[in-house]
Order: sequence, then C-alpha cells, then structure tokens
Amino acid sequence: MRPWRFVVWFGTISLLADFVYEGARSITGPLLASLGASALVVGVVTGAGEAAALVLRLVSGPLADRTGRFWGWTIAGYALTVVSVPVLGLTGVLWAACSLVIAERVGKAVRSPAKDTLLSYATAVTGRGRGFAVHQALDQTGALIGPLTVAGVLALTGGDYAPALGVLAVPGVAVLALLVRLRHRVPRPAVYESAAAAASGTETGSGRLPAAFWRYAAFTAVTTSGFATYGVLSFHLVAHGMLATAWVPVLYAGAMAMDALAALATGWAYDRIGPRVLAVLPLLAAAVPVLAFGGSLTVAVIGSLVWGAAMGIQESTLQATVADLVPPGRRATAYGVFAGVIGAATLAGGALVGGLYGYSVPVLVVVVVAIQAAALALLSGTCARRG
Repeated sequence: MRPWRFVVWFGTISLLADFVYEGARSITGPLLASLGASALVVGVVTGAGEAAALVLRLVSGPLADRTGRFWGWTIAGYALTVVSVPVLGLTGVLWAACSLVIAERVGKAVRSPAKDTLLSYATAVTGRGRGFAVHQALDQTGALIGPLTVAGVLALTGGDYAPALGVLAVPGVAVLALLVRLRHRVPRPAVYESAAAAASGTETGSGRLPAAFWRYAAFTAVTTSGFATYGVLSFHLVAHGMLATAWVPVLYAGAMAMDALAALATGWAYDRIGPRVLAVLPLLAAAVPVLAFGGSLTVAVIGSLVWGAAMGIQESTLQATVADLVPPGRRATAYGVFAGVIGAATLAGGALVGGLYGYSVPVLVVVVVAIQAAALALLSGTCARRG
C-alpha cells in the first residue's frame, strides 16, 4: 500500500473512532447525572479519565517500543474504547458507568503512542506535516459527526441513552474491521521509513531521548500552560448572557472545523519551512483571551474560532515535529512522554486561566501574553539549535 493510502485509511479509522468516543463524551455528564451522580462525581470521573488518557501513555509508550508490537497495542486500545461505549448505554449502575467512562479513556492511552508511531513511518514519505494534518482533519470530521448523531437519536427517542450509545456500536465494529484489514495489508509500516534513517542506526530502541526533543517539550509545556480551555470560554459567553446554552455546542463545532483547517494549513507549511511555522501557535494562543473575553459577541466568537485553530496545530503539527526529532526506535516512548508533558501543562493552564479569569480579565490577558512570548523565545532557541 502506498504511504498516502495508509495515511488516509488510518485517518478513516480515527474518524470512525472519534465518531464513537466523541459521541459518548458529548453526553457523559447528563448520563452520569441520570444515574444519580453529583457534580462532584462527574468532575472527578471525567477528570480521572482525562488524566488516565495522558499519564498512562508514559507507560504504554515505552512498552510499545520495548515489545515492538505497535499493531497489537493499537488494536487493543481501540477495542477497549469501542466496546466500552455501547456497554455504557446498557448499564444502570453508577459505579459501572463510571468505570466504563474511565476505561474508554484508558483505551486512548493504550493505543496513542503506538498509533502515532505507525503513522510517523508513513509520514516520513508523505511529509510529516501534511501526513499528520490529513489524519487530524479526518479525525475531527468524526468528532463532529459523533455528537450530532447522538443528539439526533436522543431527540428521536425522547432522551433514551441506550439507543443513542448503542448506535455507536456500528462505527465501532467498522474501526476493528478496518484495523485488522490494514494490519494485514501493511504488517510492517516501518518499511516506509527512509533507507538513510535505517542506515544511521536510528531503528534501535537504545539510548536516551535526544536533547532537541527535551528543548521542544519545554516549548510545548510553556505554550500549553498559557492556553485557555473551551470550558472557560463557553462559561464566559453563557455567564455574561452573550450566548444561549443551546448554541455552545454549535460554536464548538465551528471551532472543530477551524481545527481541521488549521491542521491542514500548518501541516503543509511545516513540510516547506520546518518547525518555524509553529511560531503561529503562541501567537494564536495569546490572541484567544484578548478576543474571547471581550464584550462583543462577534469578537468573542472569533476568539473561540481562533482557539479551535490553535487546537488544530497542537494536535497535528506538534505531533509531526516529534517524529522528526526522535529516531524510530524511541518514538513511541517520546510520544508517551510528550503526552505527559501536554497533560501536566494543560492542567496547569486550565487552573491558571480559570483562576485569573475570576480575579481580573486584564491581568489574565497580560499573563497569557507574557507566557506566549516566553514560548516564542524557547521555540526560537530550539530552531536555532537545530539549524
């Protein structure tokens, strides 16, 4: 199979998987509440799930490198996700539902480092930026379809969660079928990697992660720690009476569309000018609070769309750069560590932005701009060292 076909097929698998788990995540809160969960329980369970999805990659990444079973880890992780979601609609017990919500996120932790490594092999030929960007664009298409499908089924069934989540079993079966077929067609995607990289000995799993990776991780940590969350943005819009609650998911869908477009644009640029294109990320992140926390609905909506564009870069081009910095034999480990860095920085950023928002929006803007300026300086140093 040609590398581009491999990327597109893998992107289609991600589209279907996002159809499943983003559809479920869009109603996790109300579902748990219907089983008797308090706001505290919902917050703890969803927070624990997100933490598991990121922190456990510190384990799954090195294990994938050590065993070399990238397909096995990928399939196991997807299987855990697509099985957990339909079963979630059948359980009527709170503790079981909470366990399934967390299990779905654990599935993401199990598969992600191995999946990104498999994808990185093909993008060595297609271009790192463009390959990861196309994959991200397909992925986000599923993130749009899933919640809309669940909303439609809920409307038709009068709010019955069982059929709304049960219908997600269909794309779930398709995920596993396509994965098995793709593994059969391309059992060793590492052959896509260039002969020059293989000849240099980078296929081995020994040695430490390169210093360039750690400098890049530092840049990522800083820029992410000054990145507002959509939760805070939507809270501002609703609390100030600027947007009705029913329109919040619609705005989120628009942000996800911007996510896909930004991923494609920066991915194409990355293959032409390299990591310098990532300078756009701190600039966008600095603009988000300036726009989103303004007094005008139009400007605030633009700020939310800018947030979506920044997310697209974070979820595609940032990942592509890791593949260029780390040799194949250590790449799954690097992706696991990188996810841990993003997770810790996201937690810090959410607390920082949320806390400063309650204190003073002007102070919040100044602090975020300062953080992103520091991130730009770190990126400049990283690019200079690579040059």
